[in-house]
Amino acid sequence: MSSEPVLPDGVIESLASLLGDCGTGSEITRVLDGCGLQDYSGESTKWRRLYWVFTDCQIRYKCSNAVLNYIRSFLAPARYVGRNDEFEENREKLNSILAFVGLQFGPDGNFRRGRVASTLTEAEKRANAIQEKFKGRRIHPEVLKYCKAELMQDNSFHAILEATKGLGQRIRELSRVDGDGAQLVDRVFSVKQPVLAFNSLQTETEISEHVGLATLLKGCFAALRNPRAHYPRILWKDEDDTIDYFTLISLLHRKLDDCVPTGIRG
Repeated sequence: MSSEPVLPDGVIESLASLLGDCGTGSEITRVLDGCGLQDYSGESTKWRRLYWVFTDCQIRYKCSNAVLNYIRSFLAPARYVGRNDEFEENREKLNSILAFVGLQFGPDGNFRRGRVASTLTEAEKRANAIQEKFKGRRIHPEVLKYCKAELMQDNSFHAILEATKGLGQRIRELSRVDGDGAQLVDRVFSVKQPVLAFNSLQTETEISEHVGLATLLKGCFAALRNPRAHYPRILWKDEDDTIDYFTLISLLHRKLDDCVPTGIRG
């Protein structure tokens, strides 16, 4: 990781306050130790401890790498297994602060560069941008779970890519079948031996619906994910269709909500 610029004192204080509320004192100590950071502050308040450590690190190392490494370790997705809502809430608050230095913390636990917010209003506006973008649309929470950071950066190109990858992850979680893309869909939603079924598959109409939804899933991977994984963002001309793409992915998540396991293993 290259040397990252020193973070302003106001950002450090806000980060310390937020992270101090995200865990217990013993958790903070454990992560500090794991990052090789020493707390000689003598403070007992969690946020004051972190503020002292972060400030000391930046003075000694002349960069913010140690601070960012602590955040990456403390908010590692693996630490939030079974608590995704809590992770997303903390990540959204974190990104409102990091917007002032042009950073975003992604759902994968890594940092990305973005535009620098110059005012509090702009930072808060970005944090609430998702609701504005989808005003009037019923967007499934699983859609936003994987692409909030990209949407806050107005990065629709990569937001759609992440949301489509999230659709594949949802299928894997529900089916416990490994794989990806069309191959995963064919294994999980096979008509003859489905691992998951969209309905009871008792009539020709139900079978047609099941096959049609599986085809939509495969089409979503082919049309939305694969081109974005192989072509530069600059060649993408579909900005006006972004909301409709997210609506499609949202529809598929709602259909997955109603899927039932058949007992067949993939």
